[in-house]
Amino acid sequence: MIRFLSSILALFSVTTFYAQQNNIPKLVVGITIDQLRGDYLESFKKNFGEKGFKKLLNEGVVYNQMVYNFPAPDKASAIATIYTGTVPFYHGIVNDTKVSGDDFSEVPSFSDSNYMGNFTSEKLSPLPLKVSTITDELKIASNGKANVFAFSPDASSALASGGHVASGAFWVENYSGRWATTTFYTSYHSFVDQYNRSDESLNARINSLVWKPKLPIASYNAFPYTQNLYNFQHKLGTNKTNRFILLKQTPFINEEVRKMGVKTIENAALGTKEYPDFLALSFYAGNFDDALDKNYSIEIQDTYQRLDNDIAQIIDAVDRAVGLDNALIFVVSTGYFDEQEVYPTDARLPGGDFKPDRCEALLNMYLMAIYGRENWIKKYHNEQIYFDRKLIEDKGIDYREFQEKAADFLIQFSGVQDVVTSYQMLHGAYNEAIQVYKNGFHRDITGDLFIELQPGWRIVSPKKLTNHERVRANSMAAPAIFFGNNLKPQKVSRVIDATEIAPSVTHRLRIRAPNASTSKILQELL
Repeated sequence: MIRFLSSILALFSVTTFYAQQNNIPKLVVGITIDQLRGDYLESFKKNFGEKGFKKLLNEGVVYNQMVYNFPAPDKASAIATIYTGTVPFYHGIVNDTKVSGDDFSEVPSFSDSNYMGNFTSEKLSPLPLKVSTITDELKIASNGKANVFAFSPDASSALASGGHVASGAFWVENYSGRWATTTFYTSYHSFVDQYNRSDESLNARINSLVWKPKLPIASYNAFPYTQNLYNFQHKLGTNKTNRFILLKQTPFINEEVRKMGVKTIENAALGTKEYPDFLALSFYAGNFDDALDKNYSIEIQDTYQRLDNDIAQIIDAVDRAVGLDNALIFVVSTGYFDEQEVYPTDARLPGGDFKPDRCEALLNMYLMAIYGRENWIKKYHNEQIYFDRKLIEDKGIDYREFQEKAADFLIQFSGVQDVVTSYQMLHGAYNEAIQVYKNGFHRDITGDLFIELQPGWRIVSPKKLTNHERVRANSMAAPAIFFGNNLKPQKVSRVIDATEIAPSVTHRLRIRAPNASTSKILQELL
């Protein structure tokens, strides 16, 4: 009897093992959407088709609220977090740009002078990403045989999602509109090169591209407080200096990413070989032109409407290639929202203007009065103060005391809620607020002081083209959706962390999580 039970258990174990193996997706499609809002998905749903967002929301595992547990995520830091399963403290991408060199200049976070660009003059590589990614681990597990491709409007999201061992990671170059990459990746893909030189390329089509509403504007009525509906028309080829930068803020960039995604599925025969393949795509769902525009409510609805069609075409291409049960598609928002706010001229609301250049000048004068007439501040960047650490060391000044005196001075500024020093983050007593700042800190990149501004205050800088953004402490709904691979449809209301995405995806692939990922697997995906 015992032998019989043992045989049954052994058979069950083997059967379970093979069932798990057979459930491994042949193709994973990771879709990150910059500034995607969950409430907009619900508000605009009536205009969507049945095969895009509606299909994902109705048939997927839908997490309504995902958070990033570090300050001020942007597309670079958010997508790096999604693919590494850890925070900037470990992965090293704290912002789309970073302060670098003896001159404290601002450069792209993925800047790397050791590698040239293809179809771009930028010198970039994924090496500034200091830990492994989902895509790296898939390449390692398959002994390099899995195909990994990434396509994105911008270099930072392409490199963060493609990882260190990608078959190819491509982005749209700001001044030519062609798909660019870095010589860090050694594989050659003729279909991308042929597209760049064809009449299909953005460079060949830019002068004919005009963004107008896809639907009658009366259909775009999701915002209850919109008083007037105006038609809009943006001719993207007229601005010769930054026309491709503007294009990246329109639905045409999503169409371009989608086209390359479908071409890659077909040309690289993704999902048809022995090992799973991975396609990483990044889309945009934010504002147009980074300026105040009376048509914001119409434009954002049109952006989502067109993006819904792009998502539907990706799902359809995956279904044709491998079948949806053999694929895992996940859709994740970057979680931050750079929205346009127009305040009534007679409104007397709390808040004011915080001017970084004035803050920097007054702080330096204060430090001069204490420590001598020197330029103690090297840079103000991304609400951080960078000190001249070499000067402080040469003068024999206690670095911790220097930081504390500067922080005590800054906390008196109007609009400043808190100031956290880098010493506090690395050596100070623990509290929850400091831990959040520490998550977004990296000793080789970030500054000496972190300034938290009060909600309602506006950061006004002469370096910005516009200064409409105001500080908000509250968050909007950032969704995460998993679809396909025999997952049962569910709506999950609990809050999840962005670091849980990577280990959950690698679990479905039956491979190791990225090497800095310590978060648990989402229980609905077990």
